[in-house]
Amino acid sequence: MKKLFTLLLLMFFSLISGQTITFNGCPDLFASQNYIFNLTGADATGRNIYATTPITGDQPCPAGACEFKILWSTANSRWEFIADRGDGDFVNPFLVYSNTSASTPNPPSINLGTWVENNVDTDGDCGGNLTSGNSTITGAVQDNLLSTADFEINKGIVLYPNPASSFITIKSNSLVNEIAIWSIQGRKVMELKSTDVVNISGLQAGMYIARVTTEAGLQVSNFIKR
Repeated sequence: MKKLFTLLLLMFFSLISGQTITFNGCPDLFASQNYIFNLTGADATGRNIYATTPITGDQPCPAGACEFKILWSTANSRWEFIADRGDGDFVNPFLVYSNTSASTPNPPSINLGTWVENNVDTDGDCGGNLTSGNSTITGAVQDNLLSTADFEINKGIVLYPNPASSFITIKSNSLVNEIAIWSIQGRKVMELKSTDVVNISGLQAGMYIARVTTEAGLQVSNFIKR
């Protein structure tokens, strides 16, 4: 019984850590503490969005009441680390860092690409780009771009062949209602109804994201066009 309880506890913490990102850095602007980002959803490209727990009231960030988000900016083709201006709505937020690594579905770690400080908003008070010497980002981040063996984001569907040059087939336990193909930069390049076979011969070579709507809901998978 004790072993079972320990196993369940480990599984619980494993699940929680897989849904959160812990950040500590830029002490001259932010309180020197760990900030926990929670998974709040995904965008149209299939990339996850993470945000710190909202703070009630307008409290100064150096007091430890900062509100942050890490999300993919389709307009700028990059991951962005943004800070709220104090009212909790993230309208016209401060851009603190950005990283052009096109990782998916999770944001890059310190070791993948470069998290560049935005001196326009920070006045250079974060000491430059994020490194292992001045910050930590742990949890649901990626150290490497996905390999071809890792492209399936959601195991509820199977997409094959992968890589493919002419056609891809979607295999699902539920009826496929719609398939939308997005570029890795976040641009929709194709949309089809009630089919499980897609002609991709007209697409440029590269990595794409397939958003598949079935009777069971929305599922996302990546593939390579050769």
